[in-house]
Amino acid sequence: MMNINEIKETFELMDEWEDRYRYIIDLGRNLPDFDEKDQTEANRVHGCTSQVWLIYEKNGETVLFKGNSDAHIVRGLVYIIITIFSRQTPQQILDTDAAVILTELGLSQHLSPMRTNGLFSMVERIKEIGRSFC
Repeated sequence: MMNINEIKETFELMDEWEDRYRYIIDLGRNLPDFDEKDQTEANRVHGCTSQVWLIYEKNGETVLFKGNSDAHIVRGLVYIIITIFSRQTPQQILDTDAAVILTELGLSQHLSPMRTNGLFSMVERIKEIGRSFC
């Protein structure tokens, strides 16, 4: 999986938002396999227009996330959110200001209000998971 700085650098190389949308869709194709048995109501992120599922596991001091969606663009957004938060300690998860990162990427300005709400629903779910370990 890439890191968020690599995604930012790639975004900066693209002048057109249409190219960035295609890149986001491509990122979604790189999500780790997500077992269908994990696509349950308990793992669903509420507040997203599309169906989004998120699972996690504690690996030593850090938390690893996996996710999936039934929409191509949203799979890419899941990839970005997971990239921001995976392999961080619960305290780092809580300290990370995803809004700043998403603004730097220009996502909040170029996504529909419903998609933006869904993005922040994913962030809030991850923050809840981080809080559960503190």
